Amino acid sequence: MQGKLITFEGIDYSGKTTQAKKLFNYLKKKGHKVVFLREPGGEKVSENIRHVLLSSRNTGMSPLTEFLLYIASRAQLVSKVILPALKQGKMVICDRFYDSTLAYQGYGRGLEKKTIEYLNKISVSDLKPDLTILIDIPISIFLERMRKNNRKKDRIEKEKTGFYKKVRDGYIRIARKESTRFKIVDGSREIEEVWLKVRDTVDRFLKPEKK
Repeated sequence: MQGKLITFEGIDYSGKTTQAKKLFNYLKKKGHKVVFLREPGGEKVSENIRHVLLSSRNTGMSPLTEFLLYIASRAQLVSKVILPALKQGKMVICDRFYDSTLAYQGYGRGLEKKTIEYLNKISVSDLKPDLTILIDIPISIFLERMRKNNRKKDRIEKEKTGFYKKVRDGYIRIARKESTRFKIVDGSREIEEVWLKVRDTVDRFLKPEKK
């Protein structure tokens, strides 16, 4: 029995991590075998790469180096964790996946999108999410939440507003291009309101499996 891969996407401070964790707990209570992962990370080697990618000390990292590190982290995670879990019939929930790379490094950094798509495909062994939930927020909400958050910002979070505008625009373009796989949820509402939308989206997605 093949499992299902559900991914969450969105710019920073969209609330996607909160919603991904709520879905993990929800599906677990319903009796599903569920694995929760994050990108970059989710596996020992991938977590080490995550530290390099997000460390504020690495401000001199080039966009190409950044891109290749994300690809390396994902390749490790997919081969060592995601594919084995799916083969065991488990539900895999991943906080970010390859769409993040296209949005951040393609639309945000301006790297060649066709190259990103090609290497994304190789890094995941042609694996494609069964469902991708894009938690979308306007840039004004992003700035408001960032100001209210007192935690130390990582290297990516220190980028200028213009960068995030490009990333958000990229996500919308990607979602429209793959409208069957993507479901866009308004992340500007209260957490529980957003959760109801996420839950309903996933319930509808899983409904054909019911017998």
